[in-house]
Amino acid sequence: MKFVCDRQALLDAVNNVQRAVSGKSTLPSLEGVLLRTSGSSLFLAGYDLDLGITTTIEAQVSEPGEIVLSAKLFGEIVRRLPGDQVRLSCDEKYNTLITSGQTEFTIIGLSATEYPEIPTVPDGAAFTLPQNLLRSMIRQTIFAVAQTDARPVHTGVQFEIAEDSVRLVAVDGSRLAVRCEPIQSKETATFVVPGKTLNEVLKLLSDDDTPMSMAVGRRHIVMEIGGYAVISRLLDGEFLPYRKAIPQQVTTTISLNTRDLIDAVERASLVINDRIKSPLVCDFHDDEIQISCTTPLGSVNDVIPAKIKGDSEEMGFNSRFLLDALKNTETDEVRIELGGALSPMKVLPPEGESFLFLVLPVRLKK
Repeated sequence: MKFVCDRQALLDAVNNVQRAVSGKSTLPSLEGVLLRTSGSSLFLAGYDLDLGITTTIEAQVSEPGEIVLSAKLFGEIVRRLPGDQVRLSCDEKYNTLITSGQTEFTIIGLSATEYPEIPTVPDGAAFTLPQNLLRSMIRQTIFAVAQTDARPVHTGVQFEIAEDSVRLVAVDGSRLAVRCEPIQSKETATFVVPGKTLNEVLKLLSDDDTPMSMAVGRRHIVMEIGGYAVISRLLDGEFLPYRKAIPQQVTTTISLNTRDLIDAVERASLVINDRIKSPLVCDFHDDEIQISCTTPLGSVNDVIPAKIKGDSEEMGFNSRFLLDALKNTETDEVRIELGGALSPMKVLPPEGESFLFLVLPVRLKK
């Protein structure tokens, strides 16, 4: 194999695909990046059997071939090369020569025949979404993904794609996040994508409305984003019937400035740490929210204005869960709905239900 390519293009490609490379594996090839040349292009791939990222860049290919190189070493070499172009060649014993400017490296690669086959989804259901929309939807739900694998299906986000809408849902034992947007789709599907995959997808998605596409099969999903393909296994299992967990009764409605409440919760959290799990007490009444907390570190009392309709209520919350919900609203104003002291808090936009976050209360000791 022998080729020449642009160093920056190669560096960008290696930086992105190596995020899917296994840190430690019993299969040495999984700790490497696959390089394959053909025609006038160089294909690169990283794959850990659960998640894969691939891309293709332009290259002047004089000898086609393929090899697997250590992702960590190859990435560091390309990052530190001095020239604008990189020349790479390898022989039948996988001795690989990398040159740029006056710098020359020789490293040992592995046979590409040892690299596992990356899954494809040739007959999957196909969908297209604007990149900025998917980015926003993932960001507003992934915070509620379960961090433990007591129920592995809850370590991912459930996608529900219908003819007129797309809905993303994440849940752990203490909170729920739902984000919904109208779309036009010819197909319908429900599937769960691992949170690890979506964290990598977020890094590739842009902030504009350039379209991205996804193909969904029985066991895998392939997302095409700006020249990259993200391949991931889907999570099996029965997802929580979350609609039953959303309270229907509303006895109190609160409208307020999101930043005011975030600042107050952050101030109150100064007397809370990882060892001290005292609840944050929120007293909703008379168009204000009184926030208080008492721990061995000290105590705090704060008041912020709000528009409150309905019953007065005093409730306790895990401060981090409450902050996560508020910080992911992405709105200046927020609407909070309560259904009693022991019913979950609903956090919603000022109008409609494009997002819905549930935060379970903590029972207060009287």
